[in-house]
Amino acid sequence: MNNLLADEFVLLMKTWSCHWNLKGPNFISLHELLDEQYHALVDFVDDIAERVRALDCIALRSLHDCHEHTRLKEMPSEGALPDQMGMIAGLLADHESIIRELRTSHDNVEEFEHDVGSVSLMEDLIIKHEKMAWFLRAHLEK
Repeated sequence: MNNLLADEFVLLMKTWSCHWNLKGPNFISLHELLDEQYHALVDFVDDIAERVRALDCIALRSLHDCHEHTRLKEMPSEGALPDQMGMIAGLLADHESIIRELRTSHDNVEEFEHDVGSVSLMEDLIIKHEKMAWFLRAHLEK
């Protein structure tokens, strides 16, 4: 679960960064979409951390921990930012990556641990990430 927590936190930061640094022809609609998405991601992070604690484990405690556990690539801190569609494509790829990881984890938890609470959380997150990915994908289609 801490790997998932780290992935969600990195995606949150990337979504915030795109929200802050976005510019281009669809600025208002994308700015508002990313605002909705980063608020949802804050809730995802909190839900996952609380699930980790409910399992009597320790949730990630630092940005270093997130960096050590994430399976996503962070946005480069130097150089030019991607353009508007590059930002959206990058966020979409991350949502799709998290969906794949959730499906794999879901199958493993259900098969080996019978952890109903974690399975339920993962199913809920899959549905929410699929919707977020759909909204991002719609901006990339021509």
